[in-house]
Amino acid sequence: MKAIKSFKFTCISVLLAAGLAACDKPGSAEIAGKKIDQTVDEAGQKIGETVDKFGEKLDEKSAKTGLAMDDAEISLKVKAAIFAEPGLKTLQISVDTVQGVVTLSGSVDSLANSDRAEALASAVAGVKKVENRLVPKQIR
Repeated sequence: MKAIKSFKFTCISVLLAAGLAACDKPGSAEIAGKKIDQTVDEAGQKIGETVDKFGEKLDEKSAKTGLAMDDAEISLKVKAAIFAEPGLKTLQISVDTVQGVVTLSGSVDSLANSDRAEALASAVAGVKKVENRLVPKQIR
């Protein structure tokens, strides 16, 4: 937001400088002053409208990016929890997170390990639901 305010200030400053330069021309300083005021007001309104539109777009993008960052962070935390757990083969477990819903897929050695991976994923902050698609391998 500081960049937006700085942009507004810069634009208004340039307009004022241009208006002051116009005062050197012969004619009434009062007329030049009124024209400067009118130009600054119009430019300020247009700049304000542009900044508002830009701010809205930025807020939309930030919200979308924030959600993606949260999902990526959740996936990373789930993978770390699974990696830290003895007996779970992390290379065979894939973790995908969309809007807080974690999907575990791949294969594990046993049903107990599948349940353990699901429990670890459920315990991570931000996880709304876990879809456990892990397939236990049959040991012969």
